[in-house]
Amino acid sequence: MSNEQQPAKMWSGRFREPLDRTFEQWQRSFPFDWRLLPQEVAASKAHAQAIAAADILTPAELEQTLAGLTRVGERAINWSNRISATSGQVDYETSDQQIGAAIVASAPQAEDIHHFVELELTKEIGALALKLHTGRSRNEQIATDMRLFVRDAIDATTNGLIAWAKALIVLAESADVATMPSYTHLQRAEPVLVAHWLLAYVSMIERDLSRLADARTRLNLCPLGSGAVAGATLALDRTLAAFALQFDAPTPNSMDATSDRDFMLDFAQAASTLGLHISRFAEELTLYSTAEFGFLDLPEAYSTGSSAMPQKKNPDLTELARGKSARLLGAATSLATLVKGLPLAYNKDLQEGQEQIFDIADTLAGLLSVLPGFTRSLKFRFEKMKTAAETGYLNAMAAATYLSNKGVPFRKAHEIIGNAVRLGLERNLELNALPLAELQTFSEHFAPDFFDAITLQATLDCHDVIGGTATSRVAEALTAARTRIASLASSSNPEGAHG
Repeated sequence: MSNEQQPAKMWSGRFREPLDRTFEQWQRSFPFDWRLLPQEVAASKAHAQAIAAADILTPAELEQTLAGLTRVGERAINWSNRISATSGQVDYETSDQQIGAAIVASAPQAEDIHHFVELELTKEIGALALKLHTGRSRNEQIATDMRLFVRDAIDATTNGLIAWAKALIVLAESADVATMPSYTHLQRAEPVLVAHWLLAYVSMIERDLSRLADARTRLNLCPLGSGAVAGATLALDRTLAAFALQFDAPTPNSMDATSDRDFMLDFAQAASTLGLHISRFAEELTLYSTAEFGFLDLPEAYSTGSSAMPQKKNPDLTELARGKSARLLGAATSLATLVKGLPLAYNKDLQEGQEQIFDIADTLAGLLSVLPGFTRSLKFRFEKMKTAAETGYLNAMAAATYLSNKGVPFRKAHEIIGNAVRLGLERNLELNALPLAELQTFSEHFAPDFFDAITLQATLDCHDVIGGTATSRVAEALTAARTRIASLASSSNPEGAHG
């Protein structure tokens, strides 16, 4: 094919000198943005429909172009089949890397995913492929591709989070009325139901889901038709491409559309907060699995041993999950730093943000592939947890409440119980083991019913408020959480942008 039909570069007309070879390889984004192949094909199909409506493509040319794009989009599937046939079963990450390496190696001249698709489409349908770039710019293409990718990543993360939330709820239900200490300042505070503790993480997940949903809503506008910076030079009906890609509407400003990466920041920041929640969960399980706490046995399927110490069972999953939060936070910080000083509109600095987003998506996919199964496999030592909840004066708050209910001002009640705790420490006795007569030396309001008011069950049930750890309230909270997550699950399968 002649150079006029297939230029070496998409922008080569202005230039006479070839690129420095080292610079050319260094600045290529195709080694990583090949991952946008499904999104680039989908966006190209939408653009083809828009320019066909503007009479740039005939109906026959549109049909030929769409068919060619479909075949180009099947490249990844074809490479995957070849890899499976030659190397046998491989894990997802290895397969993904191999597919990418094969696709990139197949097109050493491709500068980026846009150039690759144009080159491959030209192989499929000849010079007609060169019409596809009419009325568009790579600036709007990458903005569209990245919105589609982030939207897909949000949907995948949402599904993974729902699976983890369901696992936590099942675990909470199986814990029934088992108790454990709660902590403030990492010191024993008050007894709570194990289910109440687990539901705290479900609440975090629900906020994460809300942030992701908000981010998805904000990103769901289509940049196609924005041109390089000032808008398309054709009278395109931008709603055609927007609706073809299941966006809610076209973006309202071309300069913003081609340079906006807020949607990536939103996703990255939501991911970093999610990572912090996962890290907190992982930290607590790491602590609770130590001999010093002894609250749970680590699932062997998610643990490893020591090469030197035969007795060890190490919390590899929780430690790695804790570490991944740093990766997510780092990616979000990198993106914010990248964008903070950029003038309008597109700048090639933005190319650097793609790898951060890919890494965030991969990190979340990895975490959420193991967390549900790990959570379902957790085995608690309920007797050890109950003993810890019944010792260490965790009923002191309930004791002070008892006096308060007798008419003693709470500040005074607090002081009285503090004195009783001090006596217990001196005698090595819990509050419920102190003689009534000695308690009455602190206050005449102590009566025989005091001991019923500070049992473990009474201590739990005195927190009888919405969101409290009273047995009935936790049962209600479990039912409500199960209903909310089920509702989210039924609505969390939006039609894919390029499915």
